[in-house]
Amino acid sequence: MSEITIIDTTMDNILNFGVCGYKNIKRDGYPQKLSWLKDRFQEGLILKILYTEKNGAQGMIEYIPGEFCWRPVDAIGYMFIHCIFSGFKKIYRGKGYGKLLLNECLEDAKKQDMFGVAIVTRKSSFMVGNELFLKNGFEIVDKTPPDFNLLVKKFVKNAESPKFKGNWEDKLKKYSDGLFILRADQCPYTVKNVKEISEIAEKDFRIIPQIIDLKSYKKAQNTPCAFGTFCIIYDKKIISYHPISKRRFSNIMNKILN
Repeated sequence: MSEITIIDTTMDNILNFGVCGYKNIKRDGYPQKLSWLKDRFQEGLILKILYTEKNGAQGMIEYIPGEFCWRPVDAIGYMFIHCIFSGFKKIYRGKGYGKLLLNECLEDAKKQDMFGVAIVTRKSSFMVGNELFLKNGFEIVDKTPPDFNLLVKKFVKNAESPKFKGNWEDKLKKYSDGLFILRADQCPYTVKNVKEISEIAEKDFRIIPQIIDLKSYKKAQNTPCAFGTFCIIYDKKIISYHPISKRRFSNIMNKILN
């Protein structure tokens, strides 16, 4: 296995390493993510790549000062992790690289005199679970349905804990009957998801979805779903809390309509 290094990315070098496993700049979602990153770097976002000479990028961690995070949480004064992943290839999984990336964030947060580090977790294909964080001194400080947790590792013990913004039902009221898809360029995968779901919705269910592009952290922090950057709402109810495939969407709609 080739030697692992951690790369601090900037707009000058990021094309050398790719983003979220994307390497082809023409691939849907990649250009949008790059544009999103350009603005976020100015807000203090840090994106680090776990890199090998032989196999390229094999992991990443993305974090930002809590004031600017793209999840509906109050986390001012904390560093906030948007996503963390290691092991695009199986040989790089279970090797402690997740902890290596997490330690990078912890050290950066300490250097910036933050209160600590926070993250939203969930057992799903698009979010990390609790295990890595509980093993490394984090604690659960808030929960919200259906199964989201907010974890924090404090450097300042008496600092106020982060919390979910809540008021989910009130936030749902602004969406009328029909199909709404909320998404942001923070996750490049959602471009493909939204395109395919929209096509299926119109073709198979005769429904034209209203797509809401979240263009700022304030919009993401005010969504009715703890995921923040993706949500599907149908007739004022959330039917998906994270990105899903067109097949999964069809299954959900068939259960609702039949």
